[in-house]
Amino acid sequence: MPSVVLALMWSLGVAISAQTEPPGGDAKDVRAVLDAQVVAWNKGDIDGFMKGYWKNEKLTFISGGNITQGWDATRERYIKRYQAEGKDKMGTLSFDEVHTESFGTDAAMVRGQFKLVRGEQIDTGRFTLLLRKTPDGWRIVHDHTSVPEKGKK
Repeated sequence: MPSVVLALMWSLGVAISAQTEPPGGDAKDVRAVLDAQVVAWNKGDIDGFMKGYWKNEKLTFISGGNITQGWDATRERYIKRYQAEGKDKMGTLSFDEVHTESFGTDAAMVRGQFKLVRGEQIDTGRFTLLLRKTPDGWRIVHDHTSVPEKGKK
């Protein structure tokens, strides 16, 4: 009897742990979206960065108590905030403490910390992303990013 109980506990543990990351290679594919965003950002490429987002008017971006609805509006927000006249370089972006959780075969949640270094300014904050597997691959459909903590190098 104890071996049956242990087998059931082991099976339950495997089932629970399997849900912490998207199935198969999807965890790598989800992380690849974020990695591609970092590369694009660090090149100053807003359009490359935006490829990680669902190109749809139902995309939501929340930060600082403000909600931006839609891909075009989100892109414009990034341009105004980071590429408008008089703005310094977009800076160097990195993501840390990234954790992915699966919600079936076509949905995942990612949470982590971002760090953006722009000259002497260092902004850090937290984010939660909801991604869906679309015909174009994994895309961010909802982004909730905390207002950054500003600091100096």
